[in-house]
Order: sequence, then structure tokens, then C-alpha cells
Amino acid sequence: MTDKIIKRVRGKGRGWVFTPKDFLDLGTRASVDMALTRLLNSGSIRRIGRGLYDYPMMHDKLGLLTPDADMIVQAVAVQSGDKVITSGAQAANRLGISTQVPAKSSYATSGASRSKKVAGRTITLKRSRAPILDDASPQANAVLQVLAHLGKINVDSDIIRSLASRLDARDVKALQKARPQMAGWMSDAVLKIEIASNG
Repeated sequence: MTDKIIKRVRGKGRGWVFTPKDFLDLGTRASVDMALTRLLNSGSIRRIGRGLYDYPMMHDKLGLLTPDADMIVQAVAVQSGDKVITSGAQAANRLGISTQVPAKSSYATSGASRSKKVAGRTITLKRSRAPILDDASPQANAVLQVLAHLGKINVDSDIIRSLASRLDARDVKALQKARPQMAGWMSDAVLKIEIASNG
């Protein structure tokens, strides 16, 4: 069991953050926990929070590095079973809609709003005002988060064109399919994005 787990951990590469749930296909929870304890004691992995571990990245001068916030959030999502993606403010920055870089790592979740301190980082999870789609790319989900972040009155034709230019046909189709799950104005905005992407 220990060998199987460390093989998977190494396969994911340094910086990967994980939970016992990531290995339940290999055996019972008790045997997974025992193997993780062995790896922890040998220094192969590090515990960074309750039920959260990482395969730490090493730096020549700085030693062990703090894991990436996105990696932590993905593990938190596995742990809780909630969907978690980049928040509207971060998505707007990543998509080039806004030049403002959010000071704190904030994410949208399908679960309850909460803050979590992991490995010296504070991760803020806010309940999403837009649906988080299972069968859509991170890019398509980011567009919905940007719409929710900007709000109805700030979504003009320039924003629509800008968002449309960042989506491929598959993304547009996924958003179109999810329109019934959205607030009326957001559903209308998605329709405009679809028209702009076909234009």
C-alpha cells in the first residue's frame, strides 16, 4: 500500500496536495491512513492541514516551499465533495478583463462560504452566485464567475465581446446548455456571448 501511494504521489510531481480520499481506490481508509502515517514519518510527504498532505517542492536556498493556493483548493474540494473554482475577481484578472490582481486567494464554491488556514495560507471560499458546471472547461466556468462578479449593470457589449473571444465552440455549447440554471440576466448575457462568438 505504501509503495502504491508513493508511486502515485511521485507521478503527480512535487507540489501536489492530496487527501486520503485520493487513494481509496487502492484499499480501505484504515490502510490508506496507516500508509500515509508511514510516509509522513519517513519525511516523504508533509501534513499541511487536517486530512491534507503535500509532496513538498524543494528550493536550494529556501528549503521546503509552501504549496500553491490552487493546489490546496483542489484538495479541499476533494475533501469536502464541493465544487471549487477560481473566484470572479481572479477569473477577471486571468481572462484579461481586469488588470487588478486580488490580494487574497479567493475561490467560488458550490458549498458553504468559509475560510480555511492551510500551510500558512488563508484560503477564502465564497458560495458561488453562478452555477459551477461539471461538464464545462475551467475557461467556461471562469466566464460565469466573471459575469457574477461584475453584475448585471456592468456587463456591456465590450465585456460580452471580450468574453466571447476567450471561448471555443465547446465552451459556448456548455454555457448554452446550462442557461436554465442561471439567473435571467446571466442567461441573457450567455445568449449574447453565443451570438458574439458566432459573429
